[in-house]
Amino acid sequence: MNRLQQRIAALRSAHRKALVAFVTGGDPDKATTAKALHGLVAGGADILEVGVPFSDPEAEGPAIQKSSERALAAGTRLNDVLDIVAEFRLRDAATPVLLMGYLNSFERMGYRAFVEHAASAGVDGLIVVNLPPEESDELHALMRERGLDLIFLVAPTTTPGRIEVIAKRASGFIYYVALRGITGADHLTTDGIAEQVARIRQWTSLPIMVGFGIKSGATACRVAPLADGVVMGTALVTTMEHHRDQPELIPDALQSQIHEIRSAIDRR
Repeated sequence: MNRLQQRIAALRSAHRKALVAFVTGGDPDKATTAKALHGLVAGGADILEVGVPFSDPEAEGPAIQKSSERALAAGTRLNDVLDIVAEFRLRDAATPVLLMGYLNSFERMGYRAFVEHAASAGVDGLIVVNLPPEESDELHALMRERGLDLIFLVAPTTTPGRIEVIAKRASGFIYYVALRGITGADHLTTDGIAEQVARIRQWTSLPIMVGFGIKSGATACRVAPLADGVVMGTALVTTMEHHRDQPELIPDALQSQIHEIRSAIDRR
């Protein structure tokens, strides 16, 4: 088992829900990101997602779009994000790290070169927002060779037949997008999440993580019992934006913020 699979197994054994935390690599600068990741782990994050900044995101709300803009303005590219993961690994060999981005970045580097560099840096898996499962075979085969997971998203509008196709190709976990819209939207309700999660479970035994619209301990508490874990991103990225002129404050701010979420989930 890789780090992601080991962490999920440990959480299941302990009857705990996973807390997945997202930040954009290179936001507000490359030097801050690894420190921010350590802050998230210290606060209680179980799994980390590092966004690969991209100029034309399709599913991101304004906060994450702006975080990509800041990272790109600071000169961050895919190689730099991989270097950030490698720096994080100097102090943390256990916490799973996933990259989340758009296919364009990985195609430009070349699949084999990317997978080799990612595995060497300490990446455990990949979420590619705009990769159709039918077109994933080449990348997935290379990732399997290096023990990396390829994680797919399922939306409220995904048909049962489509879920079956996705489930056959997915590994690590299924990322369930809990609402119709972009990251950070304010209209998340728990109505229907349990039903949708049950629908996905008909096709897979993989864990199901729920994201999009989870901004607080209260929201996380409502969603976490319905799945295997929750994903939080926009609220963390907004904290980083707030402190962008004093980046030395970011690790502690994220640690406090994620600790509040972790404590709320565990108290439930």
